[in-house]
Amino acid sequence: QVQLVESGGGLVQPGGSLRLSCAASGSIDSSTIMGWYRQTPGKERELVATITSGGSANYADSVKGRFTISRDNAKKTVYLQMDSLKSEDTAVYYCNANGIAGGHWGDYWGQGTQVTVSS
Repeated sequence: QVQLVESGGGLVQPGGSLRLSCAASGSIDSSTIMGWYRQTPGKERELVATITSGGSANYADSVKGRFTISRDNAKKTVYLQMDSLKSEDTAVYYCNANGIAGGHWGDYWGQGTQVTVSS
């Protein structure tokens, strides 16, 4: 079994920056895609960014040019650097691992971390 633990959320003013981290316990296969999703009340959870172990990244159009996802395979950690934050980025951000983790294939989620962008 694998657990994902997010950190780094908080309150920031518009135009500010935050860096989210997600550390995985247990083994993460190199084929596993890791990423970040976000959700606001009453809306579906949406993709923010994903990254392969080789570093290939995919972003939602709404965050391109402002957010950067990165991954440290040795530390089993994925990061989300969020710059030029807007009020519409306010959401609970969830870390995701999709693939083989802890020896089993699955779709794994962290508990979520709140990001609030407000003046």
